[in-house]
Amino acid sequence: MEKVIKEEKKKPFLYRILYRIVRAVSPDYELEGEENVSGDPVIIVGNHTQMYGPVAGEMFMPRDNYIWCVHEMMDRKEAPEYSFNDFWSGKPGYIRWFYRILSKAIGPLCELIFKNSHTIAVYRDKRIIDTVRDTLHRLREGYDVVIFPENSEKHNNILNGFHENFVDIARFWYRESGKELRFVPMYICPDLDRIRFGEPVQYDHEAVLDDERKRITGLLQDSITRMALSMPRHIVVPFLNVSKKDYPKNTPLEVYDEKTGI
Repeated sequence: MEKVIKEEKKKPFLYRILYRIVRAVSPDYELEGEENVSGDPVIIVGNHTQMYGPVAGEMFMPRDNYIWCVHEMMDRKEAPEYSFNDFWSGKPGYIRWFYRILSKAIGPLCELIFKNSHTIAVYRDKRIIDTVRDTLHRLREGYDVVIFPENSEKHNNILNGFHENFVDIARFWYRESGKELRFVPMYICPDLDRIRFGEPVQYDHEAVLDDERKRITGLLQDSITRMALSMPRHIVVPFLNVSKKDYPKNTPLEVYDEKTGI
């Protein structure tokens, strides 16, 4: 399945070429559980899987969508430092110098790709209100929004921990629309060429927001983990860009230890 580029003729020529190259070399994902992405717009929450996540979000979702993207990756001046620290700082010391050089070279390319993709810039300062406004605007237009909220803290052998504040979008959406937003868990499995969507988790506007952050992120993490464990044995692409020999594998449900996550 190939998503049509919206207003493709208005995109820069180099972007269109890169898009088609990436599409050609990407896994041809089989989508499972598409019925869970239905009705009103939803927030799709998935495992980042390094660059596989953003690529899947741009090209393989069942409905038109926009993706949360850290604003640094949309700025040629900020992208090099951010990309090195976030993607490659965990590489072995003997090869880290190469990735430092690579990170300095990709600034203009990052700006080209992420500004022309269907992205919403995510800020961590007072400009966060722009992220909220843009997200509500896209939901209002009928688009789904895809978020990859993993952080650097390990959660289990499938996921890292989640930032929780993305749940706040549901509070703003309820104030505007009177509707309780649904969050759909998604597991991306490049090793099996599958993307699986789980049952939605619905926001409760009567609950305390801090409690809802914890409840919703916890349920999403549990659902994504269970989807991964229910699949055939495979290599899990982790959030952090570590050596491939250190990539974990999923563990069958019957031997999964919920306490240790291994």
